Amino acid sequence: MGGVTSPLDVPERGKPRSRGRLQLILILLVVLGPMILATSMYKLQFWVPEGRSYHGEMIGNGQSRADIGIDAQEARWQLLVSAPATCIEDCQRLVYLARQIQIGLGRDASRASHALAAAQPLPGEFQGTLEREYPQLQRYPLDTQRYGQKVDVPGPQLWIVDPHGNLVLRYDAKVNGKQVLDDLRHLLKLSNIG
Repeated sequence: MGGVTSPLDVPERGKPRSRGRLQLILILLVVLGPMILATSMYKLQFWVPEGRSYHGEMIGNGQSRADIGIDAQEARWQLLVSAPATCIEDCQRLVYLARQIQIGLGRDASRASHALAAAQPLPGEFQGTLEREYPQLQRYPLDTQRYGQKVDVPGPQLWIVDPHGNLVLRYDAKVNGKQVLDDLRHLLKLSNIG
């Protein structure tokens, strides 16, 4: 009986190959599947969460400080107040708020600065207050022509600017300071720059 084999003893040649192909297909699905799904979700806008984790208006078009008429260099995150008109009540409140938010960062306060970009000379009394009480406030001139071309919202605004000079978030004069602080803390947590 040594040399005779029965048809049942011969291994089927097709099974190991089809099993290997199935494993290859499964591996490709595990690796490429999430990327294909994510791309499809982005392109076709399905399963996109409606909620957001920030409070201001996201500036996602690559605008920089220079685009809105503020020529400045700062290698840290910045709380920037823009005043296209005279810096009175709302503007002065935002300047105060920007300083308080920077202080509120605690140990991360050195990663941020606060600044004012004004189109017109500051009122005398406020100028004196800034010199006495806001020694770290950076001040810049504001080009109202460039500002008006890019910003369609009247009145002073508070901006969060990244260390590369890109505008990240914008807030109006009625903003709640805690919300801005939460947004900036979140950005600092996610960022390795500045």
